[in-house]
Formats: sequence, C-alpha cells, structure tokens
Amino acid sequence: MLYLIGLGLGDAKDITVRGLEVVRRCSRVYLEAYTSVLAVGKEALEEFYGRKLILADREEVEQEADDILKDADVSEVAFLVVGDPFGATTHSDLILRAAKLGIPYRVIHNASIMNAVGCCGLQLYNFGETVSIVFWTDSWRPESFFDKMEKNRQNGMHTLCLLDIKVKEQSLENLIKGRKIYEPPRYMSVNQAAQQLLEIVQNRRGRGEEPGLGPLAELRVCAGFLHPEPFPV
Repeated sequence: MLYLIGLGLGDAKDITVRGLEVVRRCSRVYLEAYTSVLAVGKEALEEFYGRKLILADREEVEQEADDILKDADVSEVAFLVVGDPFGATTHSDLILRAAKLGIPYRVIHNASIMNAVGCCGLQLYNFGETVSIVFWTDSWRPESFFDKMEKNRQNGMHTLCLLDIKVKEQSLENLIKGRKIYEPPRYMSVNQAAQQLLEIVQNRRGRGEEPGLGPLAELRVCAGFLHPEPFPV
C-alpha cells in the first residue's frame, strides 16, 4: 500500500492523527523535499514521528519513482508532502504510476496554502486561477503568470501566487555535461516576485500596452506570508 500523507503548513505536530499512525507503522517513509518546506527540519520530524525519514528530492521522485514504489504492493510505504498531497502535479503522477503497477494507494489530506490563504481576510470563493511565479534567468523570462493575473483581475478575482523554490537544481552547463553538481538552494521572496511583476508592467508600457491590472498596477496590494508557499494579490 502506498500512502500519500499531507503534513500541513507549520511544524511536525501538524500531521493528522491518522497520518501519524500510518507513518509509525510503514516499512519506509519518504519526505518529499523540493516543492515546499516546513518551518522545521527533517530531524525534528523524525523525533516527533519516532522513526527515520528518507529524503526524496526532485530527481528521485520524477526519475526514480520506481524505487519509491518498490515492494509497495506487499508492504506499506508512506510519501510525506508539505501541505496537501495534491498540491503539486508530481504527486498525482506518483499515484498514476502506482495504479499502473497495480499498487493500492490511500491519500491522507491536510491543510494547504490553497485554503489557508483565507487567513489574510480574503474570501476563498473570490480567488481565480492560481499561478506560479518562477525565477527568471538571462535567457528565460516568461510572463504567462502575469496574463493569468490580469484575467483574474478583469473578472474581479484575487490571485494566489506560488513563489519559486530551487532545491538541488543543476546549472544548464552541468546538466548538459551530466555532472552531478548542484546549485545552492534558492527561495523566492515576496520582494523578488513583486520586482518581476513591476518589470513586466514597465516592459508592456514601453511597448505601448496598458496592463489589465489597471493604470495603478504597481500600487495593487500584496499580502506576503512567511511560509514558503506564497502570497495573494
């Protein structure tokens, strides 16, 4: 049996009672460590759960998923996810792989930024499409997230923006050369995200366009949260 278990948004104690019971009896427990992070480290989780955890980075989850699913048809394996298990498409892919192999699975949900964002005082019903704001590079500066924010604004909706996290990422050069050398981890701040949004506004105005966020687009209110998963606009 494969269990996908949400850990919530705070610390080790945010896991549900059912989730903790499963973790303590599984033969292997993986901790997904690249789509988001908790306020506490792996050691604190191990101390509270009373067992060892296996860190699962992007490379292992996306390229070596068979190792995670190994023997899950005859034993119990847990895959721990910060927030809720369905907060990233990677986790859905793991379920699809399990189903294809005939491995039964169960999902134990928990709080996610998708509903916890209500703490800022905005009604959840008034949020439009969620977007991810990614780190720009010298040669890659996508603006598609801004287009979705414009559409939400035009429809009178708020936007939840998930800010980029880079953990155990390779540079393009090292990736091409097959060198297992990884860049230092980076976590996008609210200020960095806002700066990219402002640059898009300025660039579009330079092309004679008026952003759909309105003539005072750069003055729109942003609420930033200290949790690694981002801010509503």
